[in-house]
Amino acid sequence: MKSRNSLQRSQGFTLIELMVVILIIGVLAALVVPKVMSRPDEARITAAKHDIATISQALNLYKLDNQRYPTTEQGLLALVKMPTIAPVPTNWKSEGYLDRVPKDPWGSPYQYLQPGVHGAIDIFSFGADRASGGEGNDADIGSWQD
Repeated sequence: MKSRNSLQRSQGFTLIELMVVILIIGVLAALVVPKVMSRPDEARITAAKHDIATISQALNLYKLDNQRYPTTEQGLLALVKMPTIAPVPTNWKSEGYLDRVPKDPWGSPYQYLQPGVHGAIDIFSFGADRASGGEGNDADIGSWQD
């Protein structure tokens, strides 16, 4: 038969056992949290690339109907409402080319240049830092990228 003293010891954890478990959890958190925290940035970049591809397709349809892209001054709004500044498109679709001009995942408007620096048109987001240039997750995301 076990003594009362040994029964009391087997019913709980010692302070050292608890500290070892907390240390292990801390080490695991230090390794896992940085990897998980970068996921939202990757998701925003992917969403921006998807938006840019959608806008690019709408611009190509606009060009197919009107033999030219909207000017920089007309901007991406030309895909939603018929432009009133020259050159006014002659075959603009009455329902438009987009329901609305989306904002980038950071809440800023997409930028549009025609003619573009990298091609006939450039559609881009300034990214997380909302400024031209940058590196890593702060880099610009544009139609000229894969």
